[in-house]
Amino acid sequence: MSALSFLASLPQVFAQTHKDLMSDPPECCICLDELTSPVSLPCAHVFCLGCIGEYWKISEACQCPLCKAFFPTRPPLKTDQTLQTVEAAAPLKAGEVPCDSCPTKCPAVKSCLVCMASYCATHLEAHYQSEELGRHLLVSVVKNLEDSVCKLHGKKLERFCRSDRALICAMCAQTEHRSHHIIPISLEASKTKVRLKRRGTKLQQRIQERLSKTEKIKLTADLSGESPKVSRQRNKELKQLEEEIAELRSRNAELEQLLEIEDSLHFLQVCFLVNIFCSIKH
Repeated sequence: MSALSFLASLPQVFAQTHKDLMSDPPECCICLDELTSPVSLPCAHVFCLGCIGEYWKISEACQCPLCKAFFPTRPPLKTDQTLQTVEAAAPLKAGEVPCDSCPTKCPAVKSCLVCMASYCATHLEAHYQSEELGRHLLVSVVKNLEDSVCKLHGKKLERFCRSDRALICAMCAQTEHRSHHIIPISLEASKTKVRLKRRGTKLQQRIQERLSKTEKIKLTADLSGESPKVSRQRNKELKQLEEEIAELRSRNAELEQLLEIEDSLHFLQVCFLVNIFCSIKH
């Protein structure tokens, strides 16, 4: 191809490249996947609603993950209508749980253990938009959220069997759980909260230990020259510490949300749903 022919073809090449780039669906820089329920921050950067909501839950402050713009209070998230994709309601697949707020019964993507309901991506928006709802504990979709009635006898759940680790009614206490160690639900909830608070203190200590270690490593690097090999090893160790800190903060945030549940029965039901009893000593 001659130089003149090559130059003449450049506009078409650029046009095709631009078309190809524009046809690719935009991605979220947090999950590195196609945007789901995209929202934009005041700094104009766009993320999945769920991604930025979960990111702020484990972060110490509300800031943009890209430009690090700081927001003193949780900013309003603007729904980006230009990036929204409209999908026709399809029948639920096997194993999917319907959204409790959706008239078309779209599949739920998260369950809220405070509202005791499951939501699709659209109806979950309020839990990321509102600071108050943002404190609710969201988990993977739960098929059967518990209620306050014994499924066997139809009576109110008001006691806890410590022998079988089960929520029971007065009739259960006289039949299947007779002679077992049974206490009021309120007492078991109080005991469990004390244990969880101890766990929270330990989590905070572990976070502080790793933060101190991180600062020490950074300070040592600033005071002395390093070979490329030592520098790579240091960066690897810092990355591992940062990942551990993020994980610990996430667990601590979930713990704090759990402790905010005031109703004793609801609190214990949530503990069972997230398998909290499997990881604490009684």
